[in-house]
Amino acid sequence: MQELYDDWVTLMEFAEEGDVESAQESLLVFDKLVDQCNNTEKQLLLSGELDPNNAIVSINAGAGGTESYDWAEMLYRMIVRWAEAKKFKVSQIDYQAGDGAGIKSATLFIEGNFAYGFLKSETGVHRLVRISPFDSAARRHTSFASIFVSPEIDDSIEIDIQDKDIRIDVFRAGGAGGQSVNTTDSAVRITHMPTGIVVNCQNERSQVQNKAQAFKVLRSRLYDFEMEKKRKENQKIEDSKSDIGWGAQIRSYVLHPYKMVKDHRTGHEVGNPDKVLDGDLDPFMEAFLRWKVS
Repeated sequence: MQELYDDWVTLMEFAEEGDVESAQESLLVFDKLVDQCNNTEKQLLLSGELDPNNAIVSINAGAGGTESYDWAEMLYRMIVRWAEAKKFKVSQIDYQAGDGAGIKSATLFIEGNFAYGFLKSETGVHRLVRISPFDSAARRHTSFASIFVSPEIDDSIEIDIQDKDIRIDVFRAGGAGGQSVNTTDSAVRITHMPTGIVVNCQNERSQVQNKAQAFKVLRSRLYDFEMEKKRKENQKIEDSKSDIGWGAQIRSYVLHPYKMVKDHRTGHEVGNPDKVLDGDLDPFMEAFLRWKVS
């Protein structure tokens, strides 16, 4: 970077003396210098131990039935579109359809460089204000859904999961069921009773594969749980998710009576919510990383 800066200063000196060719070249060097500065800033902002890791993203609808189910599905699409634009690999671990529309919950595994470092900005409650497409009276509705992001944990990090602390339920994929309904059921739900963390996996073909994937998600969630406890002393990680409702939102998406998306942590806002909901999250992610450093 220093070499580019020195080149730019030299070219500017020639340009000031009337050298047109140097002036044109200085613009090209300046653009390269800006790009390098931006890349260096991102490296500094994404310096967390687990920032380079893949990410596990859970999306849950709040109270409100169909409205919230639809909003949760919109957030699901937003995350997937962002990841696809980055050329990241997206795998669906769990998907619980809503009653009539949208989703009740879903879990995604996103593979890519610094996937967790960027996506951790999305953890929290997201609020939508719009004219409801499900309301025949065309009234304005407010809906809530939450996103929770944890890093993929490799085998080099030891996470102690004791048999006495977990309950494993199996059920038919696509619908809930009781514990060990029968041996043909392939979907798996693991409940970690000391923390209350629950993970589901139903997208693999066999119960064995779903169980292995569910344990992978559980290890990731438990690691993040312990890290949060260290950062905030005795405050449990569930506090970071809060109630999915009023006063807890990290970001608001307003589609009526005006158009705006505002992040309540950083103050960053844009006037084109359609673009954000189509996956344009980079400005919000970068603002979040700067806010965390400050």
